[in-house]
Amino acid sequence: MSSDIVDRIVKTSRKPKSSRKLTGTQQFWLVFRYFALFIILAMVILPIYVMVINSLKGPAVYLPDAFNLPKKLSVETWPLAWAVLGKPMMRTLFFVVQSSIISAIIGSINGYVLSKWRFRGSRMVFTLFLFGMFIPYQAIMIPLVQFNRMVGLTGSIYVLVLAHVVYGIPICTLIFRNYYAAIPNELIEAARVDGASMVRVYRSIIVPLSIPGFVVVLIWQFTSAWNDFLFAIFLTGGSPKLAVATTALNFIAGGAVIVKYGINMTASLMASIPTLLVYMFLGRYFLRGLLSGSLKG
Repeated sequence: MSSDIVDRIVKTSRKPKSSRKLTGTQQFWLVFRYFALFIILAMVILPIYVMVINSLKGPAVYLPDAFNLPKKLSVETWPLAWAVLGKPMMRTLFFVVQSSIISAIIGSINGYVLSKWRFRGSRMVFTLFLFGMFIPYQAIMIPLVQFNRMVGLTGSIYVLVLAHVVYGIPICTLIFRNYYAAIPNELIEAARVDGASMVRVYRSIIVPLSIPGFVVVLIWQFTSAWNDFLFAIFLTGGSPKLAVATTALNFIAGGAVIVKYGINMTASLMASIPTLLVYMFLGRYFLRGLLSGSLKG
């Protein structure tokens, strides 16, 4: 008798959980959902597809044939594009890494102080930091240029380092402040009872717990600084000696009568490779950092 019961349980567990058919309305919305996802995916992939296939056709690319596959593979445009973009991309990497690290460190310290070291007026200070996020680039261009002249940064790539550090501090402070707010205060109090100073607490407890937050901030700042064009063209005065990746792309077309779309497509793809690689290899850590509390209110 017991064996029959066991056989029934096994057979029942093997049956599908639900064989209920979808209604006409449910089928419509299911098809519409997948169709919408396909359209969004096509919109994302199409620019990459156009850049890739046209970078393999050689310099002579005509707009009517932009969507056609290459009849013969050619990498002739890659060395031509690198000759123009090589130094600007290295220069971009130089200032982007510095500005990302500096703004992340300052934002971490600010977030720690504003979340765990309460003082009179701390809420007002945090509000002022948030206010800095909503100031448009155009509003600070002239004061920033004047300040750079005063400190002697005009004509140097460090003018872009300063600009992106200053403009990155508010968002970095917000991310770290909200991230540290999720850390239990009892952990800080226990360290203080053992005689640890605020600096020691930050160095020994807060920083080791901040790795997901640093990943989020560094990726955010790297992408923002790499793709920036307004600061790069305005603060450098359009000088070819201080050209970065985005401004060099603008110089490639120049005033040529005949535009070589093959080189343009190759250069655009080449300039976007660093950010693509960052999100390909670090995207999961970026998402993990967001979900671990770095943007919690």
